[in-house]
Amino acid sequence: MNIALVIAGGTGNRMGQDIPKQFMHVAGKPIIIHTLEAFERHPDVHAIAVVCLAGWETVLRAYANQFNITKLKHIFPGGSTGQESIRNGVFGLKEHCAADDIVIIHDGIRPFVDESVLSDVIVKAQIHGNAVTSLPYNEQIFIKENEESTRKYIPRETLRRVQTPQAYRFEKLHWAYQKAFAEKIGIYGSSYTNTMMTDLGETLYFAAGSEKNIKLTTLDDIALFKALLSAEPEKWLKK
Repeated sequence: MNIALVIAGGTGNRMGQDIPKQFMHVAGKPIIIHTLEAFERHPDVHAIAVVCLAGWETVLRAYANQFNITKLKHIFPGGSTGQESIRNGVFGLKEHCAADDIVIIHDGIRPFVDESVLSDVIVKAQIHGNAVTSLPYNEQIFIKENEESTRKYIPRETLRRVQTPQAYRFEKLHWAYQKAFAEKIGIYGSSYTNTMMTDLGETLYFAAGSEKNIKLTTLDDIALFKALLSAEPEKWLKK
């Protein structure tokens, strides 16, 4: 079984709105529903679990019913940090997942994940045991020596940008979160499942990514998402 674990436990303070950003409406539906629809449509995703901000579980369930998200099977409580939220979801799935099941972790505020990205991350995880969506880095990266100058850079061909979705075999994922929280490894600050896994000594495998798979953090991101939703491809462009 392939199960999506969608993380929607944050408050979205940087958006500066009165409700959590995952429940803000864009083009007639909440952002979290845009995200869930991608997994609902994908034939190789068999179930969906959501880690939800406390107090919003009933709202989430109501929206899922309204927009016919039939694959939503589980809602787990969010934590005080991103890693705690993911851990809650992983531990909550223990009664529902077999060791070889693939868990696809995804940010609830990345609503534009397309079918080809999901397909590739699932296939790569089935082959390697894990897969992380990634893209090349197309800008130059310099290392700051002081506030005004630098003489060092990182060759961009050695870099990859990693996003969600990320997929992991459940047995390894559950082991990793048990060990990480018991030994306090890779769970603080901006740590995520991928960085935690490497801190635990695991090798990660790259899957295909998309520039459209944006994370909605500010109001400018909302404007970009609206533009992507309404954009029609130029007929003369080669695919």
